Amino acid sequence: MQSISFFSRASSRALRQFGARTPARLALAGALVAAALLAPQPASATGLSCDRVPELLKAYLNKHYSFRYLNDELRKRTVESYIKRIDPSKSLFLVDEQAALEQKLQGVFHDIRRGDCIALLEIRNDLIARYEVAEAFVTVFVGSDDYELDTSVELIIDPDKRARPRTKEDQDDLYRRLVHFQMSNYLSNGEEMSEAKRKLIHRYELMTRRAKELEDKDVYGAFLDSFATALDPHSNYFTAEAVEDFQIGMELSLEGIGVALTSRDGYSVVEKIIPGGAAARVGGLEPKDKIIAVAQADGEFVDIIDMDLRDVVRLIRGKRGTTVRLSILRQSENTERFVLSIMRDEIKLEDQAAALRFEEVPVEDGKTLKLAVLELPSFYGGRNPTERQSSRDMRDLLRQVKAEKADGLLLDLSRNGGGLLENSVEIAGFFIRNGGVVAVKDTYSKISVLPDPDESLLYDGPMVLLTSRVSASASEIVAGAMKDYKRAVIVGDDHTFGKGTVQSMVNLPRDLGALKVTTALFFRPGGNSTQHEGVRADIVFPSLYSANELGEKHQDYSLPSQTIDAFLVTSGTSSTSEDLPWRPVTPEGVAALAELSRKRVEESAEFADILKQIEETEERNGVLHLSDIYKPDGADETADEAAAAGENDAAAKTPGDVKSDRASSGGLPKDGSVASTAGKGADGLASIPPADAAAEDESSPEALSPQQREALQILADWVRLNG
Repeated sequence: MQSISFFSRASSRALRQFGARTPARLALAGALVAAALLAPQPASATGLSCDRVPELLKAYLNKHYSFRYLNDELRKRTVESYIKRIDPSKSLFLVDEQAALEQKLQGVFHDIRRGDCIALLEIRNDLIARYEVAEAFVTVFVGSDDYELDTSVELIIDPDKRARPRTKEDQDDLYRRLVHFQMSNYLSNGEEMSEAKRKLIHRYELMTRRAKELEDKDVYGAFLDSFATALDPHSNYFTAEAVEDFQIGMELSLEGIGVALTSRDGYSVVEKIIPGGAAARVGGLEPKDKIIAVAQADGEFVDIIDMDLRDVVRLIRGKRGTTVRLSILRQSENTERFVLSIMRDEIKLEDQAAALRFEEVPVEDGKTLKLAVLELPSFYGGRNPTERQSSRDMRDLLRQVKAEKADGLLLDLSRNGGGLLENSVEIAGFFIRNGGVVAVKDTYSKISVLPDPDESLLYDGPMVLLTSRVSASASEIVAGAMKDYKRAVIVGDDHTFGKGTVQSMVNLPRDLGALKVTTALFFRPGGNSTQHEGVRADIVFPSLYSANELGEKHQDYSLPSQTIDAFLVTSGTSSTSEDLPWRPVTPEGVAALAELSRKRVEESAEFADILKQIEETEERNGVLHLSDIYKPDGADETADEAAAAGENDAAAKTPGDVKSDRASSGGLPKDGSVASTAGKGADGLASIPPADAAAEDESSPEALSPQQREALQILADWVRLNG
């Protein structure tokens, strides 16, 4: 059985761990991250054995879009992926030791074909010994009476930006800095020094025990996943337990806080705040935030750095109405650490659904434009046609836009990470009369064009489409069609995420788990794939996402982009026809809009602040200064009390009453009001005031972000220029 996924979700990196070089020498395993490879699973979790591995490797090659056979490049990638899995922080092996490990793994495919997995099991046994050495080192180093926290240390968080240590001295220096950072986590959460030492030592004891409990099947599963991620970043091997977690993550009724996490360099990193979830309603959490400790209600904080991601998720999940507290590390303009309390709740489909609002925007001569803002968080919908569908909701809302006689439409896909393919095709068809929307090219190079399913045109007025680097997959199908048919002005981040691949989930028999494998690429009507480059914006304005290496092209082993013949012309209609029922977007029109936008952005204090944050982030280049985040005993109490107060306030309201207060892509100030009209901006055009200029009114929807306000201004200009 196969199911198709059009969601953009970065693959989790399974093993995060540091360790000593050899059992004979004490060295620190700095920030061990016990993830899939070293996380023990129930004996019933999977029936995977060494003799099953070859047939599963073959299954990947039979189904994968690009690789049809095992070659030297794929072998090399798998070795790289496996080493990154067991030493993602570039601290476990010195340069020469990495070379030796690569040599050891070169023959692993030949051995596995003969049913011999001894090389993988030997690496597992070596890791156990390294954990034991790490535990002994921590006991001595941190347990000494003269240990003091050194707040002057600096640490490059991203291992891709630091070199692997060449000598034992280099390695030990890195380990010491990592331990000081770990100790600062405990101390900043109010622990006494003696208790912080005890907890850190106990943590390493648990890691050693986890390594010893590691079963052979976990080793084989980790190698399979390393092979899968060497094919491309969206292919994975899931154990039976991981399949269950994956399915839970796709359920709208999941009880928890509504946050998608990924494991990166020992940290549980917020990848996405799910619309309609508890975290979105409470506010305060942003993508890229690192969760470093978790506590239940008034309970004791559990440090989760280096913890298996599944264990982290289990700590955060819980019954509706219970409270979880998160200790957050955020690196933005200023590195900060704070505590956030969230009451768990069930994710509500209503809170994730398409939403429509109208904004009154003044223009010259005292006139006012009525502009519709239609936000679509995802292309949701059930396989049963009787279930709620995003396409059906969008159809109803567009009819409302027409009934209200809006002068223009802003379609906001800036938070939309994807969803159902068929819904994205149908929704794109609402804005064009006919024609191909997307083409899918499968593993056999067969190209299938998916057309607009009907000739109705629900909205033919001026249109601006807001995107970001988070907009991915199915969002890129809609954005690409709108751009190629010259139907809408695309504004926002410089490009969308760039995920142009399709994945199939293949459930395996005999409790073996499942394969997730990339089986196709999709293409825009103009013939270009969205892979890597995504959909380029016509008009770009600042966003904090532009400071990050966010996008498909930054993923390891991502598939290259391709092109096919354009399929714009269908049933005698093309994007170049003079008889189009909408005013086509032209280069001259975009140039005029871009110049007006540039002047507004240059005069905007909010965009100036965003640009400053981007510049500071680039200057830091991933270097963490411990002195910037360390707060001595009790310094987090104020933040904790404030978070608790906010939680009590939220608990006094029904879920529908609580505003999501999400952080926008630009990190704007948030309140509960709507900005409507204001004074003149650039070139005499009226501008929408910033969020903090509006009066607070809990009965009003969310305030617009700087990006949404600028997109509305561009839409107003587009309406005005088109007369």
